[in-house]
Amino acid sequence: MTEMLDGCTPWPEVFVDRYWAAGHWRGNTLDNLLRGWALQYGPRTALVHGGTRITYAALNRRVDRMAAGFRLRGLRPGQRVVVQLPNVPEFVITAFALMRLGAVPVFCRLSHRGPEVSHLVQVTHAVGYVGPSTYEGFDHTAMVADIAARGPFLRRVFTFEAPGTASPYGGLTTDPSGCHYFPLGSIDAPTERAVAHSADQVAFFLLSGDNATAPHLIPRTHNDYAYQARAAAELVSLTENDVYLVALPAESPLALGCPGIVGTLSVGGTVVLVENPEPDACFEAIGRERVTITSVTPAVAQRWLDLLPTVQADLSSLRLVQVGGAPLHRTVAERIGPELGGRLQQVFGMAEGLLTLTRPADPDEAVLTTQGRPLSPDDEIRIVDADGKDVPDEEPGELHARGPYTLRGYYRAPGHNARSFTPDGYFRTGGLARRTSDGNLVVTGRLSDCPRRADHEDPPGR
Repeated sequence: MTEMLDGCTPWPEVFVDRYWAAGHWRGNTLDNLLRGWALQYGPRTALVHGGTRITYAALNRRVDRMAAGFRLRGLRPGQRVVVQLPNVPEFVITAFALMRLGAVPVFCRLSHRGPEVSHLVQVTHAVGYVGPSTYEGFDHTAMVADIAARGPFLRRVFTFEAPGTASPYGGLTTDPSGCHYFPLGSIDAPTERAVAHSADQVAFFLLSGDNATAPHLIPRTHNDYAYQARAAAELVSLTENDVYLVALPAESPLALGCPGIVGTLSVGGTVVLVENPEPDACFEAIGRERVTITSVTPAVAQRWLDLLPTVQADLSSLRLVQVGGAPLHRTVAERIGPELGGRLQQVFGMAEGLLTLTRPADPDEAVLTTQGRPLSPDDEIRIVDADGKDVPDEEPGELHARGPYTLRGYYRAPGHNARSFTPDGYFRTGGLARRTSDGNLVVTGRLSDCPRRADHEDPPGR
């Protein structure tokens, strides 16, 4: 079985063999893949944020030096670190640096506050936190100091400051609880010899899609996520000439790897980061950087369409607009191509893994009314009734899935896993869907008794 953290559910060996034989899993860690991308695309621009531009070679060097700096300040392989950052280059650099060290990022939404962050620390035994000292009026450092004072785990806090700003905690190095504070910009040290890590290991944790104060944790391995991002990039014919706009939070499933940040970097494209999805900032970035692809939710797409006539915007570079995260009304779908200029691609994506997409060559009717087909030929999909029996095409039921990038169990959640997975390993997504006669999925909502929204009965740290 795959080598994973205690508390994670591995894929059974027969599936491991199948995914390796098919070439889905290739045994390379995400941080080591970045080394290869830096060699291949060195002088090309990898990241853009406002006036900041970072090449592939510079990105890899900064990842190397930050990984060494994290180690110098006490982080070790296998330890978990909560990462709560806005859409800035430091998000990408920190994520890859932690993975290069062998530590495990726990990606946390910027909107989460003390109850959610404390829960993540308790469940993962996170020893570190990376986030802004303050952001949009909220004091993240005070929140983390309170969490550190109430628990035995969190002992290292790395604070991000936007360029040109100073932290009110600049002089604080250690608090009474023994927690150490470091400016993230100072996490730099001479490069050390690389430590080999297994691609079977957990690369990072994502959070379940519910809005509970105790979200469940989703372990994603290097093998499964590298495959997802690579396959998604191939599906949309992504090349080094593409420019991807990160309009949604960087840690969200759509923005991170559908193909998102990871998929764009894998082909030598450019990732443009904006800190909110509002039309003014996004339209300006699209025109300035000649953005070719982006991902938005239906609500964001609606705002863009409604405000487009009131602003001057050059969106002529857009070739693909991915929309996912909620059902897309046909009236909105029909406007995206004519008004935004890019071809619509509907996406149903979950942090847990399953990803379905319409194809660029699909008939317009399929693109306007369905969420397409599964990403992988080894994605196994069932649509079942209340008794767990498969329903015919065109009839609704609960969507079940298993495959080479879909989790086999939430982290340290045995009770929840018993409700969320079938005995033969299918993930009960809780999504209400039907399969059309031509094989496309239409996801219409969620079941009221969705297991992922059940009460959280697993105690922290189990």
